[in-house]
This record gives sequence, C-alpha cells and structure tokens, in this order.
Amino acid sequence: MPAAAAASPHAWLQAQARWNGIEIAFWVATLLPFWLFPDYLVLASQIAITALFALSLDLILGYAGIVSLGHAAFFGLGAYTAGLAAKYGWGEPITGLMLGALAAGIVGYAASFIIARFRHLALIMITLGMGLLLTELANSMHWLTGGTDGLQGVKMWPIFNKFRFDLYGYTGYGYSLIVLFLCFLVARRIINSPFGLSLRGIRENPLRMPALGASSRAHLRKIYTISAVMAGIAGALLAQTTETVSLEVLGFQRSADVLVILILGGTGRLYGGLIGAIIYMIARDWFSGVNPQYWYFPIGVLLIVVVLFLPNGILGGVAQLINTGRGQRWFGWATSPPPWRRQR
Repeated sequence: MPAAAAASPHAWLQAQARWNGIEIAFWVATLLPFWLFPDYLVLASQIAITALFALSLDLILGYAGIVSLGHAAFFGLGAYTAGLAAKYGWGEPITGLMLGALAAGIVGYAASFIIARFRHLALIMITLGMGLLLTELANSMHWLTGGTDGLQGVKMWPIFNKFRFDLYGYTGYGYSLIVLFLCFLVARRIINSPFGLSLRGIRENPLRMPALGASSRAHLRKIYTISAVMAGIAGALLAQTTETVSLEVLGFQRSADVLVILILGGTGRLYGGLIGAIIYMIARDWFSGVNPQYWYFPIGVLLIVVVLFLPNGILGGVAQLINTGRGQRWFGWATSPPPWRRQR
C-alpha cells in the first residue's frame, strides 16, 4: 500500500474507495450467465438475491459486530409487502421494491432501539425471538398471508411496461443483478466513509468510541436500519421474480443460511457475502441434485473445513496467500485491513 494511503484514516478510505481492475472484472463476469449459462438464469437470479441479503447482514455483522439470527424477518417483510401489493392490484416492480424497503426499514428502525442496547448472547436471543414472532404472526394471519399455503395470486407487471418476467429468467436475473449492483454501490460508499470507519471502531470497542465523538448507539441504529432496508429489497426481489411468497422467507432456516454464507465468504469484506452466496447456492443446487434427502451433509462438511482451515472465510484465506506488495495492490479492496490495525 502506498505510504500516502497509510498516512491517515482519510487517506486510507480514499484509497479503498477507488475501483480497480479485479473489481471491474468481477462485475463484468456477472453478465456471463446470459451467454454461457442461459439454462441457469433462474438459479443466477436466486444467487443475486441471496448475495444482496448476505450483503445486508454483513453491514451489521461484519462491520458493526451485531450478531443476528433473525435477519430473515426483514427479508420476509419485504417479500410479503411487495407480494401483497402485487396481489391486490399494484404489480409495478420498482415501486414494489420501494414499498418492501419502506416496510422493512420502519420495523428495522423501531427494532434498532432495542438492538443497540444489547451485545453478544442477549442480542442473539432477541434477534432470534423477533424472527420467530414474525413467522408465527404471518402463519396466524392466514386470511392475509396464506399461512402455510403461501401467498398466491402475485402478478407482476412488466418492468417499465416493456420487460416481462419470463420462465427462463432473463428479465429476473437482469433485474436482480442491477438492484444488487446499485445496493452494493450504496454499501461500498457507506463502508468507505468516516461513518463506516466509526462502525469498525464500535465493533472493536463500543465503550471507547463515544470518547472520540462517535455515538455508538446512534451509529448502530443507523446501520441496522440501512441493513433492514437492504434485506427488505432482497425479499421484495424474491417475491417479484418468483411471483409467490411462503412462510419460509421469514423462517430461521433462511437466517441461518445467510450466516453460513458469510462464514464461507468472510465477514467484514463486502465481497465476502457475494462470493459466499455464489459458492453456497451452486453447491446446494448440485448437492441437492445428487442426493435430495441428505444434501445438507456435504454443506456441513464444507462449513467445517472452512472454519478449521480458513477461519476468516475464503477471502480471508486469499488475504493470507497474497499478503505481498503486488497482492495487496490487486486485492486490497477485498482483503486488507486498515494499516493502523495491522500495526497493533
């Protein structure tokens, strides 16, 4: 890393905010399924949606240290909001995304006042309880959500009255990919800002940060609300591209899956959730095709191997392998911690 970039936090943030060839190549590669894997575009759209959901969790887990086992609550809120709007006469996709984001954001903001006051085990139990409460609430409101039968009759309009959602997934994948990229730009800007740097400080030591002028609880409330909004957008995307919503979108299984995805890819690295989603979703699709009943077994083996040999995730392992001057120049966007942390 250049000496100027290591001179101060602001210089380091500016260096991190610059795009490089590897990042650009990654996003260009996301367009390849249109030509190389046209039969798997439905799976590709699911990967993009899951990656966005993982990105939303990484904002609070990887950067703010908020452990959540109920993040699917916001995903499900976004899905049900967009699905209900489409079912009852408003199937316009863009406004449906906004409605899903708004619903999840409002609930996330209200919950953030509780979340910001607790840490560790108490926080895990609170987030888990919130997820279970919303799941049971949706199940009991069968007249509105469809209960265990799921929300049926979701009819989406064409995007901009031009691009219809097709069975082959062309529109769904393109739509999901664009939304993922836009949300990623927002997350990237947040993380590579003084606010994002404050979140890292809160994660490391929440008691000392107020002495530096950063209100820990206020910052946690802000990032938790932003994370809830992104999760709601991901849920709305799922409802719109599949035109159905089930109780599973609120369930503990989805919260656990996205946590596994972050462990695989690496927390606190932005691209960790994206890489983890690609690996997890492809592995799940392949293993479930080989053995539909016991496909979780190889996923569990993969998770154990990663935790034992790559405790910081796949991107963390890459960071160790390329911890050279050239490697940091090319991969610093995904792997390098701030220089003042490395010097401790």
